[in-house]
Amino acid sequence: MNDNIYMLPDGEICRRIGQKIKQLRLRQNITQMSMAEQSQISVSSIKKIENGEIGSFDSLMRVLRILGELDVFSPLLKEEEMSPNEYLKFVEASKKQQRKRAKSDKSQSTLNNQEESEW
Repeated sequence: MNDNIYMLPDGEICRRIGQKIKQLRLRQNITQMSMAEQSQISVSSIKKIENGEIGSFDSLMRVLRILGELDVFSPLLKEEEMSPNEYLKFVEASKKQQRKRAKSDKSQSTLNNQEESEW
């Protein structure tokens, strides 16, 4: 299984993920019925996932959560850190993009308010 994942067809990747999920479930001594109850998806969905028919990302996440394997998504959730130079450029760019408020003529607005109140 040292294949380059990018060379594998999508169906093969799903099949291997399904096999791995089944192995993990069996290693943890969890039945398909128990997995279905804990993840709140149907037993038929569990069977499909284990056969590599992963139709729902939500269901896959629920199963991985029960198996304690959500860590596979950690690299996708990690925010990239900016270098000090990148941060400086970001700050400078945001300062340039800030809009300035138009200056109001307070004396004109005060005059208008006085005229309105006299009526």
